[in-house]
Amino acid sequence: MRDGGRDPADRRLERAFDVLLWLLLCVPVLLKSDPNDGGSWTRVAVGVVLLGVGVALGRRRPLVPLALTTVISLVLAPELFTPSYVLALVAFGYLAGRREPGTRPALALFAAVPVAGLVLVLVRGDSLTYWFGLLLSMALAVVAPWLIGRYVRQYDRLVVSGWELADRMEREQEAVADRERLRERSRIAGDMHDSLGHELALLALRAGALELDPALGTVQQRAAGELRVAAADATARLRDIIGVLREGDEDAAVAPVAPPDESVAELVARARDSGMAVTLTDAAEPAAAMAARALHRVVQEGLTNAAKHAPGAPVAVVVERDPGAVRVRVTSGPAAAPASGLAGGGTGLVGLDERVRLAGGSLRHRATEDGGFTLSAVLPLTPAASRPAPRSARELDLARRQVRRGLARAIWIPLALLAGLGLLMAGVALYTQHQTYLEPDDYARIQVGQSRAEVAEFVPDEHLDGPPKGLPAEPPGMDECLYYRSTMLAAIPVYRLCYADGRLAGKAELP
Repeated sequence: MRDGGRDPADRRLERAFDVLLWLLLCVPVLLKSDPNDGGSWTRVAVGVVLLGVGVALGRRRPLVPLALTTVISLVLAPELFTPSYVLALVAFGYLAGRREPGTRPALALFAAVPVAGLVLVLVRGDSLTYWFGLLLSMALAVVAPWLIGRYVRQYDRLVVSGWELADRMEREQEAVADRERLRERSRIAGDMHDSLGHELALLALRAGALELDPALGTVQQRAAGELRVAAADATARLRDIIGVLREGDEDAAVAPVAPPDESVAELVARARDSGMAVTLTDAAEPAAAMAARALHRVVQEGLTNAAKHAPGAPVAVVVERDPGAVRVRVTSGPAAAPASGLAGGGTGLVGLDERVRLAGGSLRHRATEDGGFTLSAVLPLTPAASRPAPRSARELDLARRQVRRGLARAIWIPLALLAGLGLLMAGVALYTQHQTYLEPDDYARIQVGQSRAEVAEFVPDEHLDGPPKGLPAEPPGMDECLYYRSTMLAAIPVYRLCYADGRLAGKAELP
């Protein structure tokens, strides 16, 4: 029995994995949030329950546990790093990348967390250093595991696609074997139509000549006529058999076969021996096997049509070689005797046209002005271009490209985040330094004895948190000493302004 299309054993393994994951993530919460470590049992209970809810929803909603853990960590620490939940952030970040099919929801969460952290820092009045810590924790504890999970997901998809393609190719190979058997029957049918039909046409031509020979007696002429009719009947039955063999295979007329042993010159000589008035101008055949076969078929089809439809008419076969191609033309004159009675099946020229096209050439046929017929073709000397790659190969290549893109994202996204974080920290540092920078001209205008209000007109609103290390001790008797930057990019030298009884009691530039 299967439950919802899933194997019960697989479901039990998934539940066992979820329980073990929940127990593992609860260990830091128990160790770091108990009362002995400054926490409370209430915090422990809340953390354990929320982690359990996140693990339970993690398979259907992978981003929910990550969002819950992020919110808990953000509430406990503005820099997002908490010993209790850092392991949960890493685990849920990886599982979100591994299980979530899309990237937009995760990117939206990654953008919302820094915004919420910045608002929280501003509301609390904390230093921006906490926010920089949040960005660093987000990049290392959440985004990096998520990218690793995305890469593992893409790799698993490639493996699954490979097995699916292998299974499909195995089934297709079986279908190809069946199709090849049918195609072989079609090739046999094509050879029978091309060779036997040609021979029967020549046989009928000879019988027709004997039937009209006045040197023969009446009995011999009648026997020759019966032979001509028998040849016509045999051709008709052959055409019917070929039709049965070709049934169900649309490529029967176009399936290429191996070139015959005889050349065009031998083919023309055999037709001439049968009584056909045929001349051959040249016999320059192309180098490509398919083109050679197509050339032979064009000449054979032209001679067969001339013997069927124009017996006794002169036939001219012209083969010319051009740079990169061979041109063949078979021209027959008007019929000089009654037709042999061999009816055409209507597929000879169609199949011949497709065969010439597969060889990379073109075929033309037309009737001449004197009642004859011309069949011509142009065939290349080089083989035809190869067919495009099968769909399975294209799908596998697409899956590989997706994995490579996933790996590239797993590398450049963390680098981009770190670079952006570095630029942001540098910008904020410059801004903070500018806020504590006292212009040398303003420092010169400040005089000892001025009140705090008078000095406030020349100094910036912010000052350094304390004296830099290595400075001399403050003079005795002062209520307060404030320090300001004298340069933008260096920590020293600084200006020191000391107050006593509400007035400036001393000023100094300390190197």
